[in-house]
Amino acid sequence: MNDTRTDFSEGMLVAKGLGKRVDAAGQSIDILHDISFSLAAGASLAIVGASGSGKSTLLSLLAGLDQPSQGDVLLAGQALGALDEDGRARVRGQYAGFVFQSFQLLPELSALENVMLPLELFGGKTSQAQLREKAQHWLQRVGLGSRMQHTPRTLSGGEQQRVALARAFATGPRILFADEPTGSLDSHTGQLVADLLFELNRETETTLVLVTHDETLAARCGQRLRIDAGRMTQWTGATA
Repeated sequence: MNDTRTDFSEGMLVAKGLGKRVDAAGQSIDILHDISFSLAAGASLAIVGASGSGKSTLLSLLAGLDQPSQGDVLLAGQALGALDEDGRARVRGQYAGFVFQSFQLLPELSALENVMLPLELFGGKTSQAQLREKAQHWLQRVGLGSRMQHTPRTLSGGEQQRVALARAFATGPRILFADEPTGSLDSHTGQLVADLLFELNRETETTLVLVTHDETLAARCGQRLRIDAGRMTQWTGATA
């Protein structure tokens, strides 16, 4: 295995000996085994591997959406294992943004309302007018200035994913978790969305953790972590 960067003295995201075991049909199954690495602030990481290798499970652990059976995750210096569910949600709200393959937009809300939702949840004392202005800015930034009042069902797949990108970046996250963000799009639309994702990521200097089966997309990240049958088998720099 290549250098796995297990210097835990610093890092925006640190995994320490992560393992995940589940019970199924009366048997214990190990999904992940002893995953350790450190990712610096502003870096980009692609998690790659075959279908069923544990990529999305690892992403869920790193983001605090699920808890490991062994090990711990430090997100922006916060040990997620020391927090309860509400505490992990607070850390995610403060530091993280998310983009998923299925967009995860609320169908009854307009594009503008979908982007405003996380801003309202974590906006503190910010006025509604300020939140609306921020949401409008990000929708314009992703090229949807004329589609703000449209609901998801009236938007194409690529437009819906651009709404999801606007929503993710609007909160000013220090780290963005993206799970197969182009997986449900055709190749041309997926390329456009990927270009926008990396462009926004460079502009904001956000740390990026990306799960993908697309080797071309993975090559655009600075680091690459490969998982085979739940084990970390490679840590490399980008090839392009």
